[in-house]
Amino acid sequence: MAIVVNKPLPEFEASATGGVTVSNSSHNGQIVILYFYPKDNTPGCTTEAMQFRDKYDKFVKLGAEVFGVSRDNMKSHDGFKEKLDLPFELIADTEEKMCHMFGVVKNKIMYGKKVKGIERSTFLINADGVLVQEWRGLKVPGHVDDVLKAVKALSGAEKQVA
Repeated sequence: MAIVVNKPLPEFEASATGGVTVSNSSHNGQIVILYFYPKDNTPGCTTEAMQFRDKYDKFVKLGAEVFGVSRDNMKSHDGFKEKLDLPFELIADTEEKMCHMFGVVKNKIMYGKKVKGIERSTFLINADGVLVQEWRGLKVPGHVDDVLKAVKALSGAEKQVA
């Protein structure tokens, strides 16, 4: 049940903040951005969330919805969302179902020990539920701008001013 670029997403269902349920078909007709991040309230993840927050209106104007995904629980997500005033919902993938489906769980070395963690990755799904682009193992600086550029191209709005 792995994901493949240019193929529809396999069936899944996940709970997000705000009482929202996200599935492979819940947002048909809308461009969806799923960005996977390691952990709430860590420096890189906070920066990434704030960058998506700051460009959120531009994504919405292009017909896109943004969802952050991590293994943190709903309570952690609610606090993170409130603290940063995030306008988009966060998916609590505590059982790692989506993380495994999207292949973002990786072994990392942290303080000399092997640990299982999330590889920062973003996935762009078109209005028909087809995965059209993926960014894996990415760095935060400039990434949200790259995603916005891809959404503009996908929505046919390349000529609009950012």
